[in-house]
Amino acid sequence: MENDTILVINSGSSSIKYKLINPESGEEIAYGVVEQIGEDRSRIKHVYQDKEKKMRQPVRDHLEGMAVVEDLFEKIGPSLEDSQVVGVGHRIVQGGPYFSGPAVIDKTVYSLIEELCPLGPLHNPAHLKGIDAAKRILPKVPHVAVFDTAFFNHLPEKAYTYALKRSVAEKYRIRRYGAHGTSHQYVAHRVRSILGTSDLKQIVLHLGNGASASAIIGHHPVETSMGLTPLEGLVMGGRTGDIDPAAVFHLYREGKMSIDEIDELFNRRSGMKGLTGHNDMREIWKLIKEGDEQASMAMEIYLHRLVKYVGAYWAVMGGLDALTFTAGVGENDPGVRAGLCDSLAFMGVKIDPEVNKEHFSREAIISTPDSTVKVLVVPTNEELAIAQQVYSLVKL
Repeated sequence: MENDTILVINSGSSSIKYKLINPESGEEIAYGVVEQIGEDRSRIKHVYQDKEKKMRQPVRDHLEGMAVVEDLFEKIGPSLEDSQVVGVGHRIVQGGPYFSGPAVIDKTVYSLIEELCPLGPLHNPAHLKGIDAAKRILPKVPHVAVFDTAFFNHLPEKAYTYALKRSVAEKYRIRRYGAHGTSHQYVAHRVRSILGTSDLKQIVLHLGNGASASAIIGHHPVETSMGLTPLEGLVMGGRTGDIDPAAVFHLYREGKMSIDEIDELFNRRSGMKGLTGHNDMREIWKLIKEGDEQASMAMEIYLHRLVKYVGAYWAVMGGLDALTFTAGVGENDPGVRAGLCDSLAFMGVKIDPEVNKEHFSREAIISTPDSTVKVLVVPTNEELAIAQQVYSLVKL
């Protein structure tokens, strides 16, 4: 129906982000966030039309957080009761081998999300809290899980299998699951629409604080950079990306570091933050302009890893038609885009330097007409993608 809406919820360990979306028009009707859940002064923001409410108050847990969200919709608008909410979409990071698309959350699906907590220890437990809380305020509509891993569930076996002893890998479900799949799927679809063909070999670079690359032929992914967890792959804001696994043994034996300490080091205190002290690219570019050699080298390391992945995926697919930048860095950092494309110039990749200077909130082709590869910037919209997937399931 024309006025149907979907409430999209992204429940983190200490936050609830939400958007009310019309899945057919793509209109974002209202959005907000409850942050620092469990602290004495939680941050709360709700935006509806020209009205914005910000406040700080104690929010003890996710149940209380969702009660705050419900109250904000009632007082600031629009009332959820009057908004024709036909479904609630929950972003779930880890779907393991079980889910290749959205799934209505029944007891079985809930149990499987819970079962997969060891593979997504930072995310899945928080998602379950969000599901429990949201079902309290909207008990009469379907709640649907949309998995970050779903798009990559059908990678070729040769791409998702690690060369680990098979019995061990099977017992502990160790394989490449990928992440950011909702974003990669959405952006790849938009690229096919922009270029007017589905017969494409494309690479999507989701570059934000977390970063990942994917190789897609037609509608199907054939490679992705994140692995068992979101740690593997590109250099990220606080994550190492690819690193010799023996570094863990070395730090454990020689550095006397615990597994939890190494986990914290690799996932939160490395990457660009570990190399420069900052995980914000704007700050890193400021340091580079000031002549900071460590920041300059960090950027070279970041770009070198990107070049390696693009080159590898180009080879895996046997060609490349489109290279697309998305997410916070991909959409807003012309320096990163130019740095990568300049390194690919020997393969015929050319971008228009004037067009590339922009910070893109719109879809754009930034390559020149004579470039061997179409280079695009496509803003991602994971919430809209979730809303559309939910709607496709609940409207049947």
